[in-house]
Amino acid sequence: MSTGIALDVVIEITENGLAHFNKLILNEETQGMSLRMFLDQPGSPQAEVGIAFCPPGDQRSTDIALDYQGFTLYVDRASAAFLHEAHIDYQLDKVGGQLAISAPHLKGKKPDESADLAERLKYVIETEINPQLASHKGMVSLIEITEDLSVVLKFGGGCHGCGMADVTLKQGIEKTLKERFPEIQAVKDVTDHATGENPYC
Repeated sequence: MSTGIALDVVIEITENGLAHFNKLILNEETQGMSLRMFLDQPGSPQAEVGIAFCPPGDQRSTDIALDYQGFTLYVDRASAAFLHEAHIDYQLDKVGGQLAISAPHLKGKKPDESADLAERLKYVIETEINPQLASHKGMVSLIEITEDLSVVLKFGGGCHGCGMADVTLKQGIEKTLKERFPEIQAVKDVTDHATGENPYC
């Protein structure tokens, strides 16, 4: 794993990630080709992050340059706070691989322990759970927290109508939320999966 460090941002890239990026850059056959990490709607629940090629001469005066083995990754200084402690991996599977980017500050500042339970739950859902569901084109949202501390969720996207949603809920989401918030008694799904139009599975 390699870490790009600048005054305002630290981004870690695994060995698989470095190999993937270096291969892509080599295929471009452009001397001095770099990469740029960009954001869309940072600080909001809809925030997204991506990586694109940055040809020579496309660097900006507001960029922070993070040096890795074989290439430089540019980040706009205004985006640095949202990308601090980001982690990039290239996860290999039977059909190739998939780029996985985790940025804990992407959707906004983490609520402190004094924040109410709903606010802290939403943060974990947006920063930990939904990025995993995104690979299935799905997401989940918090509907309510009942008086007996049951968390009520609703699936959307590719998880709406998916036959594996209950397994995802029990073995993935419920386990994660109970680990983060021991006071939670149960996690329930109120999605009408029979109305799902485009389930992933």
